[in-house]
Amino acid sequence: MPEQPPSCGQITSGIVNNTLIERTLDFVQNELPGWRDDPTRLAEELEERLNAQLCKYLNVASRRNFPMMYFHHEEKQTSTRRVDISALPSKELFVGVTYHSIYDPLVVFEGKRLPPPKNQPDRAREYVTGGEMKCGGIQRFKLGLHGARHKVAAIVGYVQKDEPRDWFKNINCWIRDLAKAVDSSSEKWDSSEQLIGFVEDMTKRLARCSSSHQRTGEVVSDKIQLQHLWVDMR
Repeated sequence: MPEQPPSCGQITSGIVNNTLIERTLDFVQNELPGWRDDPTRLAEELEERLNAQLCKYLNVASRRNFPMMYFHHEEKQTSTRRVDISALPSKELFVGVTYHSIYDPLVVFEGKRLPPPKNQPDRAREYVTGGEMKCGGIQRFKLGLHGARHKVAAIVGYVQKDEPRDWFKNINCWIRDLAKAVDSSSEKWDSSEQLIGFVEDMTKRLARCSSSHQRTGEVVSDKIQLQHLWVDMR
């Protein structure tokens, strides 16, 4: 798949705003600038602390602006795996024909720094894959380690260096490299899994794109749709 050129302007594309899942993704995206610029927020760089901060902020903001949802930090996925943030309904409901209690996440979010920690070259491409460590953002969704019960999920990218459009290009380059590699493992990559639909809001310092990935494991669907919500932290 040819790489799509980034575009600039207000972030309004990528999903149709007609479901609670999509409204939840939009809510998180729209709250990212307020969280980043909150004068009471302590400056942090570590991924786990940023995730915890964001979850607390979203919980407070949802009470005021999005009361049908609440947010939980480190939602358990498997016996040893936890996704960084989950969004859950504040009262039981049906989404289509699927029942959700207050204990059932509607959508889950993984948080990733761009770039990953300094002086750790083995983690350079961790937004996509962590190799045998299975710590990659997209990788975990592909393997069904995160989001196995979901058809749509999201990755929040904390951009701490370079431009969001540069990361769009770099990540697609990494995915193309993985698609070309000869690998006997079950983790298969294809060039069609590249990020698409990049849109950047220069005023709010946000960017958004999407991707679709084949996955394995005990999952509800053969593919998962990922929304990539990036906030410029520089």
